[in-house]
Amino acid sequence: MGLLSILIFLPLIALALILALPNTAKSSYKYIALGFTVLQLGIALYIYQNFQGAQAGVNILSDFQFLEQASWIRLDLGAIGKLEIDYLIGLDGISLPLIVLSALVMLMGVGASWNIDKSPKGYFALLMLLNTAVMGIFCALDFFLFYVFYEVMLFPLYFLIGIWGGVRREYAAIKFFLYTLLGSVFMLLVIVGLYFSVTNPETGAHTFNMLHMMNPSNYVDGSFFSFIANYHEVLGIPARLIGFIILFFAFAIKVPIVPLHTWLPDAHVEAPTPVSIILAGILLKIGGYGIIRVCYSIFPDMAALTNWWLALIGIISILYGALNALAQKDLKRMIAYSSVSHMGFVLLGIASLTAEGISGAMFQMISHGFLSAALFFLVGVIYDRVHDRYIYNFRGLAGIMPKYTACVAIVFFASLGLPGFSAFIGEAFVIIGTFNAQSMTTGIPRWMAIAGSAGIFLSAAYFLWTLQRMFFGQTRLQGGTAWASALTDLNRRELLILVPTISLALILGIVPSLVFGKLNASILKLIDIINPYI
Repeated sequence: MGLLSILIFLPLIALALILALPNTAKSSYKYIALGFTVLQLGIALYIYQNFQGAQAGVNILSDFQFLEQASWIRLDLGAIGKLEIDYLIGLDGISLPLIVLSALVMLMGVGASWNIDKSPKGYFALLMLLNTAVMGIFCALDFFLFYVFYEVMLFPLYFLIGIWGGVRREYAAIKFFLYTLLGSVFMLLVIVGLYFSVTNPETGAHTFNMLHMMNPSNYVDGSFFSFIANYHEVLGIPARLIGFIILFFAFAIKVPIVPLHTWLPDAHVEAPTPVSIILAGILLKIGGYGIIRVCYSIFPDMAALTNWWLALIGIISILYGALNALAQKDLKRMIAYSSVSHMGFVLLGIASLTAEGISGAMFQMISHGFLSAALFFLVGVIYDRVHDRYIYNFRGLAGIMPKYTACVAIVFFASLGLPGFSAFIGEAFVIIGTFNAQSMTTGIPRWMAIAGSAGIFLSAAYFLWTLQRMFFGQTRLQGGTAWASALTDLNRRELLILVPTISLALILGIVPSLVFGKLNASILKLIDIINPYI
């Protein structure tokens, strides 16, 4: 078993230990989860340190390192051919930073779960299952294996929101599940279509291998959906365009883009703090990763054809999410809408089809991952103390919670893109890439870059306005003296979770090459795949 397999399945050992222990040992569940996630982060950092970024990008096969492959399912289907499904995992510069991010955010989620007392065995077991699923998604290079991990991810999230969430938890859990399931059902149809359209050049069998799907020479007579009809079009629409749109729709739900975003505010508001941390820090990134890894790598021709429309969707998400965040009175809902806006930058950068734009989109995903996790953790701190998140019920918190105020201010400034912080690098590269796309044949207009810049201004407005309303001025608390005594400052555990996140925002803002150095060669390879169609 290689390092990646250990990284993926290590949480399942923790899950087995948690389930094996009796309920009388419930105080040990969190320590088991903590120990295994710390070990997982250590393995992820070791892989990051030993990944050779400069060697990636020579060709499709050499892009991926730490490869592991084993035959999983082999069936002879007679006249249809042979069924070939492999356990195939590996990392390139695009998936590597997301693996490290996932390990970090899962550790934050476990730390934020320290006071969970409702069915802790089930809670931590589901958290470990979710951990395995998200790691598997970022490592899988066989589309069938990718889909298995993608579906497994839905199960723990549904119960984590539906059992441990707020008052409307059942509604939020069902809404999240139905949205994601809708996208994944249509995704399965395209996966099957791709399977029957691609062959393994070594065995001649149809395959789910995503590396073979990225190579146009492996397609059977160039016909997509050849198992349905021997036509290049379906109802007058190119079949490859249909496949691209369906896959984009499935991943766009996860991003989420407007108008497929409505599950997100409800899920965040009702989910417990640790689940909100994982939703914002990891789950939204699966959408952006899927668009890059699947839609753009397998359908580069359709990526070039549709980039103007995708950029427009990104702009709409940036502005709509920011304006909604500005109107919110619930602090958690405000941060949820800010995520819609910030993930719009990811889609805009991807749609630019430039090295700067896609690199900026990836950097924005990494930055938003740990900053949004910190934001939801900070909301959870105040909610745990007084069970209220209504912005207008708080004023002058700086006087009674100075450490908390300092952390909120730093994370707010980092999230709005202040120079010196990581979000500035991501957003700046997205805007630069969007401007440079004007010179391309399928370029997007520069007014989109200007509109994206307006989204940065709006993010400053809602973050600074919230900071002014809640933390400064004369102290006024809706709960009076009871709240004043309950609102204690950050404790050691909370500082231990927040300080590394804040430090990382500063480090990546000053030394972005820590991400770009591993990422650059794989992005250039992706651009090379798309360039012939531009």
